[in-house]
Amino acid sequence: MTEHDLLLRPLLALVAGGLVGLERSFHGRAAGLRTYALVSFASALLVGVAQSLSPAPGDGNTNVARVIQGIVTGIGFLGAGVIVHHEQGKRIHGLTSAACVWLTACIGIVCGAGQWRIVLVAGLLASLVLLLGKPIERLFHRLSHHGGNDDPATSSSNDTAADQSGTGPHQPGK
Repeated sequence: MTEHDLLLRPLLALVAGGLVGLERSFHGRAAGLRTYALVSFASALLVGVAQSLSPAPGDGNTNVARVIQGIVTGIGFLGAGVIVHHEQGKRIHGLTSAACVWLTACIGIVCGAGQWRIVLVAGLLASLVLLLGKPIERLFHRLSHHGGNDDPATSSSNDTAADQSGTGPHQPGK
């Protein structure tokens, strides 16, 4: 791997992770652009360095596998730090943010490995999930609380109550 590759891969991971972080920051989450960008950047940097220090391809790339294993294990601790459990409401917050921290580490690993097509597809799919996931959850939540009631007079008040009830595993609309 050239020095140019060793610098370019983490830089692109920084941008890709930052885009995920920007979306999380836009939604008012504690971990934002800087956190996600740095997680992705660091992951790519470690994988790139491990690849450059490894023997020739095919000679046993155990350094890279160990680095990836360490990143995946270590990132769990950072992800756990963004999960908050509130005793009063028995609600858990931060699971999507924790998953995004893990995702940006994975994007960084893939950038560090120089797998650009995978980075592009993963980034697009992750963006779709982050952009469309909540509206889809809300729709299904409303439909499940609607109970097949076709009476418009009762369905609109039930939809509002369902969105504000605080019941269900995800509490869409909150």
